[in-house]
Amino acid sequence: MTDQISLPTAEAVDVREPERAWLEEAIRVATASVADGGGPFGALVAKDGEVVAVGNNRVTATLDPTAHAEVSAMRAACRELGTFSLDGCVLVSSCEPCPMCLSSALWARVGRIVYAADRNDAAVAGFDDRRFYDLFEKRPASMWPMPVEQLELPGRRQPFDAWLARADRVDY
Repeated sequence: MTDQISLPTAEAVDVREPERAWLEEAIRVATASVADGGGPFGALVAKDGEVVAVGNNRVTATLDPTAHAEVSAMRAACRELGTFSLDGCVLVSSCEPCPMCLSSALWARVGRIVYAADRNDAAVAGFDDRRFYDLFEKRPASMWPMPVEQLELPGRRQPFDAWLARADRVDY
């Protein structure tokens, strides 16, 4: 018995081709961001094959440590789509998302993330997110550089009780 190889037909489209074009755009946005006083990061959100929103790093320009390209793109996409859920969307970034951006993408329910440069490439340029990955992956909270403590208070669940009591709440 011989192995059969399926060759692509004329109608077949490389599913990665749009993502390659989007990655090139994210890299262009990141490079332009540097020229405009922002950081060297660019991102976009696409849905159903179309770019919904674009963002670049504006941390130093806006004095906002959360103004990463991915977060900026997701915020803009949510506004454009009129929802807080990016289910079914692709987040495309010029660089591997840091833990904050990755967590934000998880909260936004992004369907897929595609990136070009990785955390080691970023570290060479002075953006060393590896220490955050190491912190979360390898160190117990007791060894973190800042204390994170829970203080036991009797009313600590009051906001959650109020939330659960609302019949008109929007679960996310």
